[in-house]
Amino acid sequence: MSFMEQFTDLMPVNVIVNILDVLFVWFVIYKLITLIKGTKAVQLLKGIFVIVIAKVVTDFLGLDTLGWMLNQVIEFGFLAIIIIFQPEIRRALEQIGRGKLFSRSSLHEEEEQTRLIEAMTKSVSYMAKRRIGALISIERETGLTEYIETGITLNSHLTSELMINIFIPNTPLHDGAVIVQKNKIASAGCYLPLSESPFISKELGTRHRAAIGLSEVTDAITIVVSEETGAVSLTSNGDLHRNLSIDEFKNHLTRLWFGPSEEQATPSKWLWRGKQNG
Repeated sequence: MSFMEQFTDLMPVNVIVNILDVLFVWFVIYKLITLIKGTKAVQLLKGIFVIVIAKVVTDFLGLDTLGWMLNQVIEFGFLAIIIIFQPEIRRALEQIGRGKLFSRSSLHEEEEQTRLIEAMTKSVSYMAKRRIGALISIERETGLTEYIETGITLNSHLTSELMINIFIPNTPLHDGAVIVQKNKIASAGCYLPLSESPFISKELGTRHRAAIGLSEVTDAITIVVSEETGAVSLTSNGDLHRNLSIDEFKNHLTRLWFGPSEEQATPSKWLWRGKQNG
């Protein structure tokens, strides 16, 4: 087929269809990326990318033995991907079934942000005044699925009333941590990793050690209400804010949850950064 014949075949309708086809494919890829964002699947994808690059290099350099090994990995890789990405695949299918895969998230809308901050502030204020111990972790970029699975699944909208009710003493869910994903309470009664740092003050209990421990391995925000004193603390990226007033707590939470990713520490309030200060 000559060039002119190919050119004449590109009718306006065909061009529009092809453009829509490409845009739709990119949109699907974008949605899949947002679906796995913040989970361990991201790191696994990086590993797959490294394997592909290594295969290209071995073919170029003629490394037969290493090339054969990589061929075996790639040959059985499809089955391995299904097994490794099983949680993400299941979640994607569930969202497709619910019609939520292509729906817009309301988490970043200003009204929803305000509602979440107000609900969290109200519940923490209530529990602090009555010395009700609480441990609440908020997922950010790093997925907390492995910790969510240790608790009781709720998948409920975040409200102050529900949050307070969970931590009422002598109720089934008051022990352990509550984990928040986006605008929902994902799970309650969860186990968090305890920090083993020797620099943590002896006056801090298990809740604070769990909050610091999670902040050392993820970028989650964790809120602690002391059962002994009613003091409010907040951890993020290995840092601990202690004895915050409700206004200070609200400001810190707003900045960490919905503010820029780069955090600016306030020296008078940062009491933890790998060691105990003062």
